[in-house]
Amino acid sequence: MKNRLEEIRKRKGISQEDLAKALEVSRQTIGSLENGRYNPSILLAFKIAHYFHMRIEDIFIYEEE
Repeated sequence: MKNRLEEIRKRKGISQEDLAKALEVSRQTIGSLENGRYNPSILLAFKIAHYFHMRIEDIFIYEEE
């Protein structure tokens, strides 16, 4: 699954560390999400969307294989 997390985070001027603290995850988790090595749980996806005041589907792009 692709995502726009890094683009959105940088546009808002938020560091990986600050986002990680706000979401109660590690900075490595944010890096892994941004690099596509890790797909978030539905709970984490909702937390991220809520944090940025966006819809999940505006951040995470589902592509059928």
